Amino acid sequence: MKALIVEDNAKMRRMMADFIGHKFEKIYECTDGSQALSLYEKHLPDWVLMDWQMAETDGISATRRIIAEFPRAQICMVTTFDSEELRQEAFAAGACGFVLKRNLFELENVLLSSESRL
Repeated sequence: MKALIVEDNAKMRRMMADFIGHKFEKIYECTDGSQALSLYEKHLPDWVLMDWQMAETDGISATRRIIAEFPRAQICMVTTFDSEELRQEAFAAGACGFVLKRNLFELENVLLSSESRL
């Protein structure tokens, strides 16, 4: 399996990669939502771990772009912001998971739930 981490903070990218590395053969990374669609097209990852707040293109917009081109893409929003409005917006954009950065252990549950759907 392959993953794409879209996160502007280098330390957080490394932490997520270390946390999920045992589940993926290859992990790709980028620093902004503006790069996410082109990397998704190039590598076709099984999962995208998407930050919400980034400099150029936010995670919700990037999720919409990926889902528009690849409706079966599996995207999990990974953010420090926790509000019902943001969760609803993420799921409406096409995300199939929502995890807070302070609870990265929940990523395992999101990844496992997708395996049970296969």
